[in-house]
Amino acid sequence: MRVAIVGATGVVGQELVKLLQERSFPLTSLTLYASPRSAGRKVAFGDRTLTVQALPREGDLAADLVFSSAGGGLSRAQAWDWAGGGAVVVDNTSAWRMDERCPLVIPEINGEAALGHRGIVANPNCSTIVALMALAPLHRRFGLTRATIATYQAVSGAGASGIDELERQTRTLLAGEAITPEKFRHPIAFNLFSHDSAVGNDGYNVEERKILLESRKILGEPDLKISATCIRVPVFRAHSEAIHAEFARLVSPDEAREVLAAAPGVTLIDEREENTFPMPLTASGKDDILVGRIREDVSNPGGIALFVSGDQIRKGAALNAVQVGESLVKREAAVLPPVS
Repeated sequence: MRVAIVGATGVVGQELVKLLQERSFPLTSLTLYASPRSAGRKVAFGDRTLTVQALPREGDLAADLVFSSAGGGLSRAQAWDWAGGGAVVVDNTSAWRMDERCPLVIPEINGEAALGHRGIVANPNCSTIVALMALAPLHRRFGLTRATIATYQAVSGAGASGIDELERQTRTLLAGEAITPEKFRHPIAFNLFSHDSAVGNDGYNVEERKILLESRKILGEPDLKISATCIRVPVFRAHSEAIHAEFARLVSPDEAREVLAAAPGVTLIDEREENTFPMPLTASGKDDILVGRIREDVSNPGGIALFVSGDQIRKGAALNAVQVGESLVKREAAVLPPVS
């Protein structure tokens, strides 16, 4: 399996390299692509050192599997060309998520959908993944009908420049000096603000709309009701979300807790006596989504309130993509004749 990463020097690209090594992904070659300004950079991969190459402007990437994480514009321009060269593209941008030709996949939830690809498999938005890893198991058991979600999104969701801005502004403010926002519209140190994406005529921003539309597609529920409020917070890594969910029947906290304790890719942290629940510091670097604060929604008896945290660079992006790739490799292995 010849593998290529497009956007290899970005935050998600670097995590992809790390995960391919950690998970012993069955590759025969790994080619790293980035912008011309990053070409020539050296990247360690096991006992080898790989050299980042400038992404060709067009054509075949000489790969069987391409992980694309270099922005929606680039993906819209070139992803189908890469697929036309014989590769399956696992795309981590927003370019193809709602395209009917492209399955939108979280392996623990609808992994079989990836097998119906036509050349591109889309990775969902990180906030959608974090929410659905908790909501999908509950939906399968009880029938999710409505959810309200408030997100607390780490600056690393905006890439390395978001991380740099939070660190720089924090140091500057603690030194008693004035700051000038650069990456974000507003100061991020000791502050929080509405997610930095365009607001539509309906008052919802792009990030909030992604959670709604992507959840409907992944769960196969076109009428699912979700209202999200997405907030950027001064946290380096891992998104958190407060969720209030309603179901087709009344659900007790114990029932919800039982389902989530058994859900793949989920770790239950719900220690009321210790007042210990999911936190971004605990979730950072973890594969699982952390779920806790499970309780009855007193404003809607029979509904459930919960709190989740998940590493949006790992499961919210790179790990989910690698898991999709692993499922495609298994399928390929299943249809190949045995070696004699």
